[in-house]
Amino acid sequence: MSVQTEAKPKAAERIRRAARELFYRQGIRAIGVEEIVTQAGVTKPSLYRSYASKDELAAEYLRDYEQAFWKVFEAGKETHPHDARAQLMAYFEGLAQRATQPGYRGCGLTNAVVEYPGDDHPARKVAQAHKRKLRARLVALCEAMGSKAPEVLADGLLLLLEGTYASGQLFGRQGPARSLVAVAEQLIEASIA
Repeated sequence: MSVQTEAKPKAAERIRRAARELFYRQGIRAIGVEEIVTQAGVTKPSLYRSYASKDELAAEYLRDYEQAFWKVFEAGKETHPHDARAQLMAYFEGLAQRATQPGYRGCGLTNAVVEYPGDDHPARKVAQAHKRKLRARLVALCEAMGSKAPEVLADGLLLLLEGTYASGQLFGRQGPARSLVAVAEQLIEASIA
């Protein structure tokens, strides 16, 4: 009888995991390569064999973050396949819960835009492309809801999302994030009435 052991993740995967945790919790700029390789249990040459630079690792972190975001954002399609409003509200309800928990750090993509004000950084480019795609998706949902002004409603909902990402970090459980669902419902209702 043989005992199967769990395979140790490859260096590149360990680097990605360490970077994901460190970048989200402390910010991309605050974390150096040395800290990443130490937490990942690899050497600097291992990091640079897998990623051309810390900037490219940051962009990869955000691509992973974006992929995870879309899974959560689109999860409402399964439970509410023909109800755009219910799909969106499912995401808002989950976000309101997450944003009021201790240790909440907002949206990694939004945080990256704040950290890198110049348009040429690879991490910022990933974040900007994501936010444009999110805005377009919100417009489509608002159109499907029958909004009289879908772009205006989508912009309002996007402002609510971004405000929740920031205010959740500032205020925690008793902050504005706890009102996200109610405010979103009021905006939607006013737009389709």
